[in-house]
Amino acid sequence: MKYFILFGPPGAGKGTQATAMVEKYNLHHISTGDLLRKEIKAGTELGIKAKTLIEAGCLVPDEVVEGMIESEFKSVKGVEGFLLDGFPRTIAQAEALDQILAKTEEEVTAVVSIMIPDQMIIDRISHRAAIEGRADDANVDIIKNRIATYHSQTEPEIEYYKAAGKYNEVDGIGTIDEVRERIADVMDKF
Repeated sequence: MKYFILFGPPGAGKGTQATAMVEKYNLHHISTGDLLRKEIKAGTELGIKAKTLIEAGCLVPDEVVEGMIESEFKSVKGVEGFLLDGFPRTIAQAEALDQILAKTEEEVTAVVSIMIPDQMIIDRISHRAAIEGRADDANVDIIKNRIATYHSQTEPEIEYYKAAGKYNEVDGIGTIDEVRERIADVMDKF
């Protein structure tokens, strides 16, 4: 089984690129954002808690996200592997993922990191909010908080995965197809 992590700041195009990656490589896409939105829509206790945190631009507790991810690994069959999008977001989550995979003698195959500058993040997320009506994307202060959270908590993972020899960076500037081609150049190695 292959375990890919799709990495990059909010608005880098991870969700857009994930669709093509899933189809081309027969992967199951695990988006923590989608998992959480499903819980919010269902009005579960987790969903209500998550909604409050997300609306403030904060992260949902690790153990909740990790449990949802491990459950997906166990329940999905008939794929070549998994594409994690939005997880792990911290070194602690990266270590937890390693522990989850070690239970079945697996490990992260590779990290594919789509990188774009901060101003492009703000522009893309604001545009997405207008199109998709996502309240968590509509407020510029919340977007800036998400960017700051990304830089302080998520970016340190770059060194973690570089040290493990699993980090692959892709330029996220360009057309969807140009970025998709750069990603395929990385994915085809695995």
